[in-house]
Amino acid sequence: MSLYFIPFLAALTGWMTNKITIMFLLRSFSGRQQQLAIQAGEFVATQLFSFDDIRNKLADPEKIKSIIPVVEAHMDTFLREKLPEAMPVFKMFIGDSTIQQVKKVLVTELDNMFPQIIDQYLQNAQKELDVKALVSQKIMTISAGQIKTLLKTSIGRELRLAELGGAAFGFLIGLLQLWIALHHSN
Repeated sequence: MSLYFIPFLAALTGWMTNKITIMFLLRSFSGRQQQLAIQAGEFVATQLFSFDDIRNKLADPEKIKSIIPVVEAHMDTFLREKLPEAMPVFKMFIGDSTIQQVKKVLVTELDNMFPQIIDQYLQNAQKELDVKALVSQKIMTISAGQIKTLLKTSIGRELRLAELGGAAFGFLIGLLQLWIALHHSN
């Protein structure tokens, strides 16, 4: 009669083995967090993040044209309100048509300057910003508990399936052992 417990004990063994393995894997992650953080930083810096891509997108003439109306509105406020407040003489000599001409010339000049300004800014940012170090530091500040929770949330279903797979495989092995034991006893 006790032979019939073999499949259930084997299932329990398979389930526990996989559960313990998963637990150790999650714990080992926190012990290797610094190494993994450095590797993730390297991966992001070399494979995912490109200043050239950002520069191309931000310096795109169509993107720049989309911000010109905002610049033009600020310039209009400056020329019509702020400059006359700072320099009252300006208002006496400059009329609406002159303001429109000045604004038109400035907008055209800014339209030409923006790609260079953005490109220069991004070149400076690229020199000063170490993406690898930034990503690595951010990952290292995440607590082991947060990482475990994240992993359990994102792959929790797969972890449970691995545990159940161990139980199912153990049960099948147990059935095979039971069959062998019953076959040899006859």
